Amino acid sequence: MSLRICILETDILRPTLAEQYQGYGRMFESLFARQPIAAQFEIYNVMQGVYPPEGERFDAYLVTGSKADSFGTDPWILTLKEYLLELYRRGEKLLGICFGHQLLALALGGKTERASQGWGAGIHHYHLAPAKPWMNPPVEKLTLLISHQDQVTALPEGATVIASSEFCPFAAYHINDQVLCFQGHPEFIHDYSRGLLEILQSTLGDQLYRNGVASLEHDHHGATVAEWMMRFVAHKPETKAL
Repeated sequence: MSLRICILETDILRPTLAEQYQGYGRMFESLFARQPIAAQFEIYNVMQGVYPPEGERFDAYLVTGSKADSFGTDPWILTLKEYLLELYRRGEKLLGICFGHQLLALALGGKTERASQGWGAGIHHYHLAPAKPWMNPPVEKLTLLISHQDQVTALPEGATVIASSEFCPFAAYHINDQVLCFQGHPEFIHDYSRGLLEILQSTLGDQLYRNGVASLEHDHHGATVAEWMMRFVAHKPETKAL
């Protein structure tokens, strides 16, 4: 039986990218179609105030990336933060990417802020902690496409780091078998990242822009992370016999 995943979409793509890529929800659908665990998706743009109907249940809820700041005070952000906290208290499985990674950390007692390291863009490499059962297929180091100027700077209680770098110490974390979050974007593809770099060129500055474009010569583990996420959702912790 397929997993049911609720995608909480937290952005509207820039017009130059939306024509080809539609939105982050559709990009995640395309990503998850490339991994072996069957899943069905429902997309709700919470930025526009659209949420799942009362009583609708899913195997997991995924919060996408966004141009917004996770520590922002826009009403839709505060509403989403409370919604995620309620889902967590209910025991639902939660997945977060970039903005979602940061907002979940913030909602659950951690801290996010504008990073003193500045912008991260293009391909980035991370060291991995010892693998969990759901981190299959295994990789020695994690490589993902990124685009962010904010970071998690303090983890929620009970969170365990699974990916880190000097630039981004809390690049991925999990909380037991309930929460799994990544700062990087597994749903990005090289062409999308290249288009985003072009849009952000004046913001990034010439050197960071050129470094970001050059980094796109490398492959990334987006499909691997997608499989990890679905295995995390499907994973049932072992129970000890009495």
